[in-house]
Amino acid sequence: MLFIVDFDGTIAPTDTVDALLETFADPEWRRVEEQWITGQLNSQECMKAQLALVRADRAILESFLQSVVIDPFFSGFVQHASAFADIAVVSDGLDYPIRHALQKHDIPPLPVYANKLEFRKHGLDLSFPHADQVCAHRSGVCKCAAARALDDGRGLSTVLIGDGRSDRCLARSADYVFAKGSLRKYCEEEGITHTPFDSFDDVLAVIRNWNTTPFNQRLRERTCPLEAR
Repeated sequence: MLFIVDFDGTIAPTDTVDALLETFADPEWRRVEEQWITGQLNSQECMKAQLALVRADRAILESFLQSVVIDPFFSGFVQHASAFADIAVVSDGLDYPIRHALQKHDIPPLPVYANKLEFRKHGLDLSFPHADQVCAHRSGVCKCAAARALDDGRGLSTVLIGDGRSDRCLARSADYVFAKGSLRKYCEEEGITHTPFDSFDDVLAVIRNWNTTPFNQRLRERTCPLEAR
């Protein structure tokens, strides 16, 4: 089994990139965001343009990005799920705050697929080592491609845990989906079977017996108390 876990809005309750832009970027970043929403810019173009608008000294930016708070139940999820599954953090956000957040909270080393943040004089730059040229949305990190790479031909059942637009494509092909935020709304609109969640405590409540109950049976059931909300 393979868990693909989003970071911003999922492991971290708030969106790190939005918080960064709100605090340090020229207000022009909001116009760039609208261009992405309306399809004038793809994900890579949007993020690169927005981060170019960030202005602050490196020490200040490092301090801010190292202060990201994560879901207090995520560590327990990792401890439980790693006994019977592979876990990877796959985010169309920034690698720097993800790695620091996981280290700060003593999370065991996990594969991290994210956009590479680079510091420059009084600002930031971005590169996309996990982009896929055939990705229809030109995401910085193609989560479908990341899932294939992590599976590496093993035929693992894929479980997606996410909250936003960058999770939509993988939600269509994953074997099981935990959804919150706009991903939950998308799954409801598109008829994608999913389990709503608010925190990783909710996720743990569902998966606690997955290592003893055949996963295919769980897929057939596709039920949990949260779905009645």
